[in-house]
Amino acid sequence: MTDAPAIADHGLIGDLRTAALVATDGTIDWFCPGRFDGPSVFGSLLDPDAGCWRLAPVDDGARTHQYYVPETNILVTRFMTEHGVAEVHDFLPVRRAHDPDHRQRLVRRVVNVRGSVAMSMRVSPRPEYGSVTPTLSQDAGVVRFADGDVELALSSTVEVRVEDSDVLAELDLGEGEAALFVLEVLEPGEDAAGCSEDDVDDLFESTAAFWRTWLSQCTYTGRWRERVNRSALTLKLLCHEPSGGIVAAPTTSLPEEIGGERNWDYRFVWVRDAAFSVYALLRLGFTEEAASFVRWLSERMGEAGADDDLGPLRVMYDLDGEMPHERELDHLAGYRDSRPVRVGNAAVDQLQLDVYGELIDSVYLFDKHGRGISHDAWQDLWRIADWLMDNWDRDDAGMWEVRGEPRAHTTSRLMSWVAVERMMRIARRRGLPGDLTELARVRDEIYARIMEDCWSEDLRAFVSHVGSDTLDAGVLLMPMVKLIAPNDPRFLSTLALVEERLVTDSLVFRYDAERLSDGVGSSGGAGEGTFSLCSFWYVEALTRVGRVDDARLALEKMFTYANHLGQYAEQVGLNGEQLGNFPQAFTHLSMISAILNLDRELP
Repeated sequence: MTDAPAIADHGLIGDLRTAALVATDGTIDWFCPGRFDGPSVFGSLLDPDAGCWRLAPVDDGARTHQYYVPETNILVTRFMTEHGVAEVHDFLPVRRAHDPDHRQRLVRRVVNVRGSVAMSMRVSPRPEYGSVTPTLSQDAGVVRFADGDVELALSSTVEVRVEDSDVLAELDLGEGEAALFVLEVLEPGEDAAGCSEDDVDDLFESTAAFWRTWLSQCTYTGRWRERVNRSALTLKLLCHEPSGGIVAAPTTSLPEEIGGERNWDYRFVWVRDAAFSVYALLRLGFTEEAASFVRWLSERMGEAGADDDLGPLRVMYDLDGEMPHERELDHLAGYRDSRPVRVGNAAVDQLQLDVYGELIDSVYLFDKHGRGISHDAWQDLWRIADWLMDNWDRDDAGMWEVRGEPRAHTTSRLMSWVAVERMMRIARRRGLPGDLTELARVRDEIYARIMEDCWSEDLRAFVSHVGSDTLDAGVLLMPMVKLIAPNDPRFLSTLALVEERLVTDSLVFRYDAERLSDGVGSSGGAGEGTFSLCSFWYVEALTRVGRVDDARLALEKMFTYANHLGQYAEQVGLNGEQLGNFPQAFTHLSMISAILNLDRELP
């Protein structure tokens, strides 16, 4: 098995255009220059030969700790050695919002805090997901190499040398001394700005000021302020400022099961995240991010072309609104031999009817709590809703993107009901034109079908799809989206069965893996972890049914599964390790929602 640090043993840095993962051993093992979904230049997280940037003590026995400079996304890795203490400060500078002069730079500053710490540095760039070994050129202390359509230049305040396709340096800093390294992403032929101590100090201070100013907008001051703030800062790192989109995660193919095949590319914008993103951002006071995301969604609505079998919208898009079709990178070994490694995502070719509900709910929330929607947006929304009213009862892949036979998923019907019901709310609240009679007829028909066809009298529970005996944690959303009262006997009995079948301690599986195949691999999903998203839905469900003590205990237990920086991947394995792409926006969004609702109910 290829060696790789634990998924949780990383911190995230970024500049609202792309991001990098820094392992606790001082290695940057994931970085895609330019934008989130671009090819990696450092990809050793997925293959030891796919490039990395290591900066660490020569002493292999050093103890390490990571933390963020308070209220920022500047990451500090501390190394405790026998002879002293050193720090590495990692960040991608962001000087101001929507900066027209933004230059993408990956900055690493080494500081000898105490004693004497010998450090070594090795940059091993391997562009195009490790498929290219670049030619390095060195001139006036600057090392340059090409990566597809961009060039990268490494500058430093210490002497470096080129050996084959690597850049190396040794550092022997006295107490209080520092060394600087800056990797710039340039247009072809563009000059490098170089590296100076004053310049890096200015970048550090302006970047820290940017993050603190941004975070000061947060209106939450409750019991779990530090955790909410860190989740908000993490979510902001997943925002693509130029487009307004929010990527699901900054990584691809980190496995849901070590050695398994459930390895997906999450570096795209899922429409499903929309309602949760807008809800959480608006509730925390971040109206600009909510407006940018709704603008991105409005562009997708406006671009929706002639209806085809998948409808006017897709499940997800790349940052430009294009279809990121899936392919496999056979030359990569995968994280701890978890293959295949995928770029793009085949879910783009699936019918998932729930996304229409999540999109329309997000627009409803923004229209209610934000700046409101335009006439053109309403026309686009009505055209989409009109299609949905004719297609809501079709079988589909569901919110879990099952790659097997389509089914009549309960959550797809649930969110279709949300779409139609929210259209009625928007129209009534704003007096906008629309056929309210037809909306009401379809709304009531969907409601009746959920209550009749998606309900099992034998189980006394709502099931995952029509005619099944399988449970789905997605039904926990029913009271959250107002389909059913939280104290309704049907929901209470469903919750009880979810606790019996899907809940283990505070952790929640997304569905009965032993009863339901997802169409991937031979294990039928039995080896995957619990979904942290669903675990926070469970906390919120407990809150809504009035079991606030149980909800608070479940929430505190979930905090123990975060990594050392308060960040979450998609899933939690049997031994408590984080699985799946990291960090995942949806997990942090659901945590914020669970906290806000629980805090409101506690005395």
